[in-house]
Amino acid sequence: MPTLLDYRRRIRSVKNTQQITRAMKFVSAAKLRRAQEGVYRARPYAKEIRRVLQSAMQRATETQHPLLERRPEQRILLLVLTSDKGLAGAFNTNVLRKAAEYLRQLQGKDVQSIAIGRKGVEALRRRKWKLGGEYVNISAHVEFHHAQEISRCITDLYIKHEVDAVYGVYNEFKSVMVQQLRLEKLLPLDPESFAPTAADKKTDDSAAKASAKLLETVDYIYEEPPDEIFAHLVPRYLETEIFRILLESAAAEHAARMTAMDAATTNAGELITELTLDMNRIRQASITKEIIEIVSGAAFAASS
Repeated sequence: MPTLLDYRRRIRSVKNTQQITRAMKFVSAAKLRRAQEGVYRARPYAKEIRRVLQSAMQRATETQHPLLERRPEQRILLLVLTSDKGLAGAFNTNVLRKAAEYLRQLQGKDVQSIAIGRKGVEALRRRKWKLGGEYVNISAHVEFHHAQEISRCITDLYIKHEVDAVYGVYNEFKSVMVQQLRLEKLLPLDPESFAPTAADKKTDDSAAKASAKLLETVDYIYEEPPDEIFAHLVPRYLETEIFRILLESAAAEHAARMTAMDAATTNAGELITELTLDMNRIRQASITKEIIEIVSGAAFAASS
């Protein structure tokens, strides 16, 4: 049976852990605010460049860029976005499970992955998946040059016909409590790629109708040849999309870690309360036993 000293040591240990989880919660909350600002700035730009590219593709009669070439999807490249650190609840587990489920659907096809995040790199290595690239230490400070580097790697693989399609698995930031797991097609660019995402949908129906009406009336006039337009626009679109999903994943990671650390702090407090009650119960029983022994000794002495 545990002694009072054992309970005191256990309570001290849990309190130390609670201080750590509380500090991590506050750190994640501060990082989340900055990550949210990055996501909210990137979404409108990504939406607009998607709309411009859609307009240009509708006016082009033939494929004008290698990244617009559509081929039978026999060689698949999958981007797996995870975190570099743990203690984020089911954040990484959900992404890896989704990637594994998708790979099971691709039986008989040549599949390789680009792991973004240390947790994803370690997990894919353990599972002996074919890796086409590894990127770590990105989620802490997402910069545009990270997206450019990843985009160049993907573009080289696609132009060399080493892959026929590129997909990305990541957590999209919805709110502090909600992160939506998404499987998004990045290449080849086709009309389905420009379907409105959940992040693009507006809550105001009147604003959405006004925007749709504006799109119907606006017409673009392009002075440059199609080859020159797509040569600049398509790579920029791919870089922007990768940059956006990097920001989405980073914000979702901070939100998941903040939620997990908040739950851990609450659970530690409840455990401290339970341990304190048990310790006080044992202490009370010990004191009662000592009182009974003293009273019994005094009664025996009086009777003798």
